[in-house]
Amino acid sequence: MKFFIDTANLAQIKEANDLGILDGVTTNPSLMAKEGIKGTEAILQHYKTICEMVDGDISAEVLSVTFDEIVAEGKILAAIHPNIIVKVPMIKEGIKAIKWFTDNGIKTNCTLVFSAGQAILAAKAGATYLSPFIGRIDDTNWDGVDLIAQIANIYSIQGFETQILAASIRNPLHIIKCAEAGADVCTCPLDSILGLLKHPLTDIGLAKFLEDAKKM
Repeated sequence: MKFFIDTANLAQIKEANDLGILDGVTTNPSLMAKEGIKGTEAILQHYKTICEMVDGDISAEVLSVTFDEIVAEGKILAAIHPNIIVKVPMIKEGIKAIKWFTDNGIKTNCTLVFSAGQAILAAKAGATYLSPFIGRIDDTNWDGVDLIAQIANIYSIQGFETQILAASIRNPLHIIKCAEAGADVCTCPLDSILGLLKHPLTDIGLAKFLEDAKKM
Protein backbone atom coordinates (compact mmCIF):
# COMPACT_ATOMS: atom_id res chain seq x y z
CA MET A 1 0.00 0.00 0.00
CA LYS A 2 1.27 3.46 -0.91
CA PHE A 3 1.52 6.18 1.73
CA PHE A 4 0.55 9.74 0.82
CA ILE A 5 0.56 12.64 3.26
CA ASP A 6 -2.51 14.89 3.27
CA THR A 7 -1.22 18.40 3.90
CA ALA A 8 0.15 21.56 2.33
CA ASN A 9 2.66 22.07 5.14
CA LEU A 10 6.17 21.82 3.72
CA ALA A 11 7.80 20.93 7.05
CA GLN A 12 5.41 18.01 7.54
CA ILE A 13 5.95 16.85 3.97
CA LYS A 14 9.72 16.91 4.51
CA GLU A 15 9.44 14.99 7.79
CA ALA A 16 7.29 12.29 6.19
CA ASN A 17 9.56 12.12 3.15
CA ASP A 18 12.64 11.77 5.35
CA LEU A 19 11.14 8.59 6.80
CA GLY A 20 11.72 7.00 3.42
CA ILE A 21 8.20 5.61 3.11
CA LEU A 22 6.37 8.50 1.42
CA ASP A 23 4.92 7.84 -2.03
CA GLY A 24 3.04 11.07 -2.69
CA VAL A 25 1.05 14.04 -1.43
CA THR A 26 -2.59 15.09 -1.49
CA THR A 27 -3.82 18.55 -0.69
CA ASN A 28 -6.88 20.74 -1.23
CA PRO A 29 -8.01 24.39 -1.01
CA SER A 30 -8.74 24.09 2.72
CA LEU A 31 -5.24 22.79 3.46
CA MET A 32 -3.71 25.50 1.26
CA ALA A 33 -5.66 28.18 3.10
CA LYS A 34 -4.55 26.73 6.43
CA GLU A 35 -0.94 27.40 5.39
CA GLY A 36 -1.78 30.92 4.25
CA ILE A 37 -1.36 30.06 0.56
CA LYS A 38 -3.70 32.37 -1.36
CA GLY A 39 -3.98 33.48 -4.97
CA THR A 40 -3.54 31.46 -8.14
CA GLU A 41 0.15 32.14 -8.64
CA ALA A 42 1.03 31.34 -5.02
CA ILE A 43 -0.94 28.08 -5.15
CA LEU A 44 0.68 26.98 -8.42
CA GLN A 45 4.13 27.77 -7.06
CA HIS A 46 3.37 25.82 -3.87
CA TYR A 47 2.40 22.76 -5.91
CA LYS A 48 5.66 23.09 -7.86
CA THR A 49 7.65 23.26 -4.62
CA ILE A 50 5.95 20.10 -3.33
CA CYS A 51 6.70 18.30 -6.61
CA GLU A 52 10.36 19.22 -6.27
CA MET A 53 10.42 17.80 -2.72
CA VAL A 54 8.65 14.48 -3.27
CA ASP A 55 9.28 12.00 -6.07
CA GLY A 56 5.73 10.72 -6.37
CA ASP A 57 2.19 11.60 -7.38
CA ILE A 58 1.00 15.00 -6.13
CA SER A 59 -2.75 15.63 -6.22
CA ALA A 60 -3.68 19.21 -7.17
CA GLU A 61 -7.38 20.02 -6.85
CA VAL A 62 -9.46 22.01 -9.31
CA LEU A 63 -11.82 24.65 -7.95
CA SER A 64 -14.19 24.64 -10.93
CA VAL A 65 -17.50 22.77 -11.27
CA THR A 66 -18.29 22.96 -15.00
CA PHE A 67 -16.76 20.71 -17.65
CA ASP A 68 -15.02 23.42 -19.65
CA GLU A 69 -13.65 25.15 -16.56
CA ILE A 70 -12.47 21.89 -14.95
CA VAL A 71 -10.63 20.94 -18.15
CA ALA A 72 -9.08 24.39 -18.51
CA GLU A 73 -7.95 24.45 -14.88
CA GLY A 74 -6.75 20.85 -15.05
CA LYS A 75 -4.54 21.64 -18.03
CA ILE A 76 -2.86 24.43 -16.07
CA LEU A 77 -2.29 22.17 -13.06
CA ALA A 78 -0.98 19.27 -15.15
CA ALA A 79 1.53 21.60 -16.81
CA ILE A 80 3.20 22.37 -13.45
CA HIS A 81 5.08 19.07 -13.25
CA PRO A 82 4.83 15.53 -14.67
CA ASN A 83 3.94 14.19 -11.20
CA ILE A 84 0.79 16.29 -10.87
CA ILE A 85 -2.49 14.35 -10.58
CA VAL A 86 -5.55 16.50 -11.30
CA LYS A 87 -8.01 16.15 -8.44
CA VAL A 88 -11.62 16.35 -9.67
CA PRO A 89 -14.85 16.29 -7.62
CA MET A 90 -17.34 13.44 -7.95
CA ILE A 91 -20.03 15.34 -9.85
CA LYS A 92 -21.58 14.87 -13.30
CA GLU A 93 -19.32 17.48 -14.88
CA GLY A 94 -16.37 15.99 -13.02
CA ILE A 95 -16.93 12.53 -14.50
CA LYS A 96 -17.10 14.06 -17.98
CA ALA A 97 -13.85 15.90 -17.31
CA ILE A 98 -12.13 12.77 -15.94
CA LYS A 99 -13.00 10.96 -19.17
CA TRP A 100 -11.54 13.85 -21.18
CA PHE A 101 -8.37 13.88 -19.07
CA THR A 102 -8.04 10.10 -19.45
CA ASP A 103 -8.36 10.33 -23.22
CA ASN A 104 -5.72 13.06 -23.28
CA GLY A 105 -3.10 11.40 -21.07
CA ILE A 106 -3.70 13.40 -17.89
CA LYS A 107 -3.93 11.43 -14.64
CA THR A 108 -6.76 12.15 -12.22
CA ASN A 109 -7.91 11.66 -8.65
CA CYS A 110 -11.70 11.54 -8.25
CA THR A 111 -12.41 13.07 -4.85
CA LEU A 112 -15.39 13.39 -2.48
CA VAL A 113 -16.50 9.79 -3.03
CA PHE A 114 -19.00 8.27 -0.61
CA SER A 115 -20.59 5.30 -2.40
CA ALA A 116 -19.79 2.24 -4.50
CA GLY A 117 -21.92 3.63 -7.33
CA GLN A 118 -19.75 6.72 -7.51
CA ALA A 119 -16.67 4.49 -7.48
CA ILE A 120 -17.95 2.53 -10.48
CA LEU A 121 -18.57 5.72 -12.49
CA ALA A 122 -15.10 7.07 -11.69
CA ALA A 123 -13.46 3.82 -12.76
CA LYS A 124 -15.49 3.71 -15.99
CA ALA A 125 -14.29 7.25 -16.77
CA GLY A 126 -10.70 6.09 -16.25
CA ALA A 127 -9.76 7.84 -13.02
CA THR A 128 -6.23 7.03 -11.90
CA TYR A 129 -7.19 7.29 -8.24
CA LEU A 130 -10.48 7.23 -6.34
CA SER A 131 -10.74 8.95 -2.96
CA PRO A 132 -13.46 7.61 -0.61
CA PHE A 133 -13.67 9.82 2.51
CA ILE A 134 -13.91 7.19 5.20
CA GLY A 135 -13.69 9.50 8.22
CA ARG A 136 -16.61 11.58 7.02
CA ILE A 137 -18.59 8.39 6.38
CA ASP A 138 -17.87 7.29 9.95
CA ASP A 139 -19.27 10.64 11.12
CA THR A 140 -22.66 9.66 9.66
CA ASN A 141 -22.69 6.37 11.63
CA TRP A 142 -21.76 4.27 8.57
CA ASP A 143 -18.50 2.33 8.37
CA GLY A 144 -16.07 3.95 5.93
CA VAL A 145 -13.75 0.94 5.89
CA ASP A 146 -16.66 -1.26 4.76
CA LEU A 147 -16.95 1.00 1.70
CA ILE A 148 -13.25 0.49 0.93
CA ALA A 149 -13.74 -3.28 1.07
CA GLN A 150 -16.86 -3.11 -1.13
CA ILE A 151 -15.11 -1.00 -3.77
CA ALA A 152 -12.02 -3.24 -3.69
CA ASN A 153 -14.22 -6.28 -4.29
CA ILE A 154 -16.06 -4.64 -7.19
CA TYR A 155 -12.84 -3.42 -8.81
CA SER A 156 -11.31 -6.89 -8.50
CA ILE A 157 -14.34 -8.60 -10.05
CA GLN A 158 -14.66 -6.08 -12.88
CA GLY A 159 -10.97 -5.65 -13.56
CA PHE A 160 -10.98 -1.88 -13.03
CA GLU A 161 -7.49 -0.38 -12.82
CA THR A 162 -8.42 2.70 -10.76
CA GLN A 163 -6.47 2.74 -7.49
CA ILE A 164 -8.41 3.12 -4.24
CA LEU A 165 -6.99 6.03 -2.27
CA ALA A 166 -8.43 5.96 1.25
CA ALA A 167 -8.90 9.56 2.40
CA SER A 168 -10.21 11.40 5.45
CA ILE A 169 -8.06 9.18 7.66
CA ARG A 170 -8.44 10.06 11.34
CA ASN A 171 -6.03 7.72 13.15
CA PRO A 172 -3.44 4.92 12.74
CA LEU A 173 -6.11 2.22 13.09
CA HIS A 174 -7.84 3.61 10.01
CA ILE A 175 -4.63 3.00 8.06
CA ILE A 176 -4.39 -0.61 9.22
CA LYS A 177 -8.06 -1.30 8.52
CA CYS A 178 -7.80 0.22 5.04
CA ALA A 179 -4.77 -1.96 4.30
CA GLU A 180 -6.79 -5.01 5.35
CA ALA A 181 -9.76 -3.89 3.24
CA GLY A 182 -7.70 -3.63 0.06
CA ALA A 183 -6.91 0.08 -0.31
CA ASP A 184 -4.09 0.74 -2.77
CA VAL A 185 -3.17 4.05 -1.16
CA CYS A 186 -3.75 5.73 2.17
CA THR A 187 -3.52 9.51 2.51
CA CYS A 188 -3.43 10.92 6.00
CA PRO A 189 -1.99 13.56 8.33
CA LEU A 190 1.56 13.15 9.60
CA ASP A 191 0.32 12.29 13.10
CA SER A 192 -1.49 9.20 11.81
CA ILE A 193 1.62 7.97 9.99
CA LEU A 194 3.82 8.53 13.04
CA GLY A 195 1.20 6.83 15.19
CA LEU A 196 2.00 3.55 13.46
CA LEU A 197 5.41 3.65 15.14
CA LYS A 198 3.98 3.58 18.64
CA HIS A 199 3.46 0.58 20.88
CA PRO A 200 3.93 0.47 24.67
CA LEU A 201 5.80 -2.84 24.51
CA THR A 202 8.31 -1.29 22.12
CA ASP A 203 8.93 1.52 24.60
CA ILE A 204 9.25 -0.92 27.50
CA GLY A 205 11.55 -3.22 25.54
CA LEU A 206 13.81 -0.38 24.39
CA ALA A 207 14.06 1.00 27.93
CA LYS A 208 15.04 -2.48 29.17
CA PHE A 209 17.69 -2.91 26.44
CA LEU A 210 19.20 0.50 27.19
CA GLU A 211 19.23 -0.22 30.92
CA ASP A 212 20.91 -3.59 30.38
CA ALA A 213 23.44 -1.96 28.06
CA LYS A 214 24.61 0.25 30.91
CA LYS A 215 25.60 -2.91 32.83
CA MET A 216 27.86 -4.18 30.08
